[in-house]
Amino acid sequence: MRLVLLGPPGSGKGTQATRLKETLGVPHISTGDLLRAEVAAGSPLGLQAKEVMARGELVSDDILLGMLESRLGRDDVAKGFILDGYPRNLAQADALDGLLAKIGQPLDAVVQLDVATDLLVERIAGRAQAEGRADDNPESVRKRLQVYNDSTAPVIGFFENRGTLTRIDGVGTMDEITARILAALKKA
Repeated sequence: MRLVLLGPPGSGKGTQATRLKETLGVPHISTGDLLRAEVAAGSPLGLQAKEVMARGELVSDDILLGMLESRLGRDDVAKGFILDGYPRNLAQADALDGLLAKIGQPLDAVVQLDVATDLLVERIAGRAQAEGRADDNPESVRKRLQVYNDSTAPVIGFFENRGTLTRIDGVGTMDEITARILAALKKA
């Protein structure tokens, strides 16, 4: 199963991907986690990414695509993957399409988690307190939601036009949302 999870920050993409990886038997690949690992390692890329992420901005498409291509080259993705946090704009969607064609792993499904904005802000505030994430401060959250609305929302149409997108209500218990996603994947 090759799956992309879409949704605004705080919609539960990472939580659901973590839950789905066991059921589907494929790795969860989060560009956010890849970037945070680079930051933690103190690599030149990590230092650059840290500065960009602290401002609530997105790291360049070229950097993300390079990281993703490297990750998709590992043996553990032979049976598929769950991609979380990418693509975030139409250029990335096109680049992902090209990369997946190049490696012979086209997408099986794209799931959009729909959650109201006020609930997103509430969820992110809770996550910021629990995890102490610098990229979840109030100013960064507002910026990220605006960036999502401006840049990432058009990606939904990209996948809708290809017939691979399914919208899922992202509100409910974790089990309810996981069940909705699995039901959608059975139809895909």
